[in-house]
Amino acid sequence: MGLNRKTDLMEPSGEQSTFLPPSISGLGLDSPLSVSSPDSRDCILEPLSLPESPGGPTALEVSTSVPCIFCEEHYPGAEKDKLLKHMILEHKVVIADIKLIADFRKYILYWKRRFAEQPIIDFCSVIRTNSQAPPEEQEHYFLLCDVLPEDRILREKLQQKRLEEVLEQQQHERDDTSFQGMCMFCTEEFSGNRSVLLNHMAREHDFNMGLPDNIVHCREFLATLQEKLDSLQCLYCEKTFRDKNTLKDHMRKKQHRRINAKNRDYDQFYIINYLELGKSWEEVQSEDDRELLDLQEEDWSDWEEHPVCAVCLFCEEQADTTDKLHGHMQDVHAFDLHKIKSELGLNFYQQVKLVNFIRRAAHQGQCYGCQESFSSKADLRDHMEEAGHLLSLPDQHTWDQPQYYFPTYENDSLLCTLSDGEGDRVTEDTSVEAPVISEDVSRLQALRQSSVLNQLLQGGALDS
Repeated sequence: MGLNRKTDLMEPSGEQSTFLPPSISGLGLDSPLSVSSPDSRDCILEPLSLPESPGGPTALEVSTSVPCIFCEEHYPGAEKDKLLKHMILEHKVVIADIKLIADFRKYILYWKRRFAEQPIIDFCSVIRTNSQAPPEEQEHYFLLCDVLPEDRILREKLQQKRLEEVLEQQQHERDDTSFQGMCMFCTEEFSGNRSVLLNHMAREHDFNMGLPDNIVHCREFLATLQEKLDSLQCLYCEKTFRDKNTLKDHMRKKQHRRINAKNRDYDQFYIINYLELGKSWEEVQSEDDRELLDLQEEDWSDWEEHPVCAVCLFCEEQADTTDKLHGHMQDVHAFDLHKIKSELGLNFYQQVKLVNFIRRAAHQGQCYGCQESFSSKADLRDHMEEAGHLLSLPDQHTWDQPQYYFPTYENDSLLCTLSDGEGDRVTEDTSVEAPVISEDVSRLQALRQSSVLNQLLQGGALDS
């Protein structure tokens, strides 16, 4: 085949189509571009949605195998390389940057449907090999990559969907109190929250697998580590030993009671590896280090910190601290966000969604208490205060939705100060040491600016 020959410089022939439908069809993915309508001022990025087809899922979708884009060949999901080789040899199609595709099967299903609707030349760059050879010896290959806007948007949406699922899983694990497990280094058993076991192994056995806040799929992670130990393999240098006592002595003397950060199999268990499209925690961490080095070379002697400038949820009042802003909303609008958080038992993500829901309702000029619409914020505020609708929040399922993960206003300082804990309040008994898994709010703003979603969450790097 053409790929096995020595080829000349590959030359694109024909112009790549910039066709981009208003909605990414096939998988039911809505376009991330904002859509304006006469009766809506909402310009918020909507979440990825993968609804079932009206007639129920097809046999192709139910199967765990991945089909070829152009024929009826199917390959198991674990044999992705065989499918790619088949498409290159049989159909002369090359997919660029496979590692940047969060869900390979959904990606293939999407393009299989799109290519059934339109010819491939409308989407792919055409690459001619052996351009100086006679025409009969030349071959044309099709390159599918994120230079095509439709492909780039699809990859980003699949990444967003995966991140959303991982964040939901992490929040479930943080709230879960049904965890049960035994220490990998002694016979002590633990139940309750996962952090109890992780903190025990770190404190009593100096075993470092990272902060509990940074870990996701914790049960699978612990099972993977236990399997290595059961096979008499050191977790750090990954050498195999003849018996368990020799392994224990080795890990203790060599201080190998930690995991090998270079082992890519562990990436799936750390939240930071899901934040940036195609970037591992090492790449994200190295970028942060380079930024710090660049900052050290600059002169910051005349630098002055700007105030927070947090804005009220209901009016244009601004405050240089969030405490003043909360006081304003209590005194002027009788709206106590701290009290609502406490009464409803809201975690960090639910607080984010509630704030974004209220912001969006105000942006749309709609009262969330009675759904009546108004032409200005002032009219809306007057109505809500007179009717007592400021505290008439709808049922939680109305605003506790994935689309409200995304800030209504990109520079909303109020979001940066939300937290899970009640550390700013004096409790009756401060002597009891309870496991607290807190948000690393200090880097929340940076992640909102740099992540694929340009949004809200922080997961620290692997602390190994």
